Amino acid sequence: MPIIRRPLEIIRDDLRPFLVLNAIAFGLFLVGFVLGLVYPGLVQAQSVDFEASGQTDLVLEVFKNPWLFGLVIFAVNTFTVGAAMIVLPSMVVPFLGIPLFAWKAVNIGMAIAPTSPTLWVGFIPHSLTLVVEFEAYVLLMLGAWILGRSWLRPATTGAASRRQGYLRGLQRLGWLGLAALVLLVVGAVWEAWSLTQLFPWLVHVLL
Repeated sequence: MPIIRRPLEIIRDDLRPFLVLNAIAFGLFLVGFVLGLVYPGLVQAQSVDFEASGQTDLVLEVFKNPWLFGLVIFAVNTFTVGAAMIVLPSMVVPFLGIPLFAWKAVNIGMAIAPTSPTLWVGFIPHSLTLVVEFEAYVLLMLGAWILGRSWLRPATTGAASRRQGYLRGLQRLGWLGLAALVLLVVGAVWEAWSLTQLFPWLVHVLL
């Protein structure tokens, strides 16, 4: 299938940047995670801000419907993180989405650092969610890297001008974006099911 074959070809051609971006994303997540464990007040401060904005009540309401919960997760991950934070900024300023997501990775790590036995149990299934979703973001960052490089150095794609290089980079970003979209769908379905169905069972069994 082209949606699988073409992204794999792009990753193979730019394997080193792909591995570096993986190290950046997961490494900075771990930095934030450790900070959240060492300084629990950081996690509590984020929770207070979340509740003050009224988002906690909204999440609890949506949580009652797993399908709606999964749809909201997918929309947030796709549009607010994938599109608004990584793709769109990189289409205007070369590589901009990469440092933006790097900062986001630290904040995600702090936000989900478990501060109680119940949260540690929840982290068991959620760790798989993180791997899937972060890999989707890495694909988008790789696309942002290729776009920026093609834009500034058109010769890397065999283009004769920066405009042509930009378009070729954008095409590769599009292929990687399709693969990332598939991962975000899988991540949203797993996250919604694991939090609404698996998590309560694990709490009952382990605690």
